Amino acid sequence: MTAELNRQIDQAAEWIAASRHVVAFTGAGISTDSGPPDFRGPDGVGSRRDAGLPPPKWGTAPAQTRPNPSHLALVELERLGRLEFLISQNVDNLHLESGFPAERLAELHGNGKLMRCLGCEARFTFGQVGWDRRVWGEAYRTQRPLKGQPRCPLCKGRIVSSVVGFGDSLPAKEVEAALAHSAESEVFFAIGPSLEVFPDNDLPRVAMEAGARLILLGREGTPFDEVADLRIDAGIGEVLLPVVERVKALVSASP
Repeated sequence: MTAELNRQIDQAAEWIAASRHVVAFTGAGISTDSGPPDFRGPDGVGSRRDAGLPPPKWGTAPAQTRPNPSHLALVELERLGRLEFLISQNVDNLHLESGFPAERLAELHGNGKLMRCLGCEARFTFGQVGWDRRVWGEAYRTQRPLKGQPRCPLCKGRIVSSVVGFGDSLPAKEVEAALAHSAESEVFFAIGPSLEVFPDNDLPRVAMEAGARLILLGREGTPFDEVADLRIDAGIGEVLLPVVERVKALVSASP
């Protein structure tokens, strides 16, 4: 680890430890160590799509992906009382599988392992509602409903995959929570997102206009690089774990 990277880790930890309202915002980059490809990297999903190429291969079969140490580091940060809210663009369910509390998480693009009711907005696993993909398909909102398919156990409304598809609106409750916490944040810690997707990329601006410090972590550049208070150009796994360990030491040492 270089002296400059060590200094940046120390600075991030100091700001986080001294703050009462830290918001983390994760993109595909936090999950790449678990197997899924990133989005905007040189061989990412979006980069290959824009170049007319097929999607990249996963490092691990989708059914076998598990939370990696970076996901667990955010759980530890929340348990330390230094992460108030987590916003994610990812649909891989790895934040929930890591043990991060659902009430402190906004999944802006949905969750590939959950369904939602179009009527009451309740969310369920596929198993909870008896949805068999082999019989009823992937449950995309754009698919025509089939006679006899499971309904919402609470209100009998139509249930669909919670993943936000093309033409779908982002879930209102998740967006409202993300905006509210961004506006209250003292530190906004962006971990791996490209910050090129609207309206997700409006959140750092909301946070900064409210006076928050902006920390960016990841190898890929973002439109906010020049205005961030701290830009850490390094691997997420290389940085996030030592940041949390140093936050823990600072919290333990405080009176």
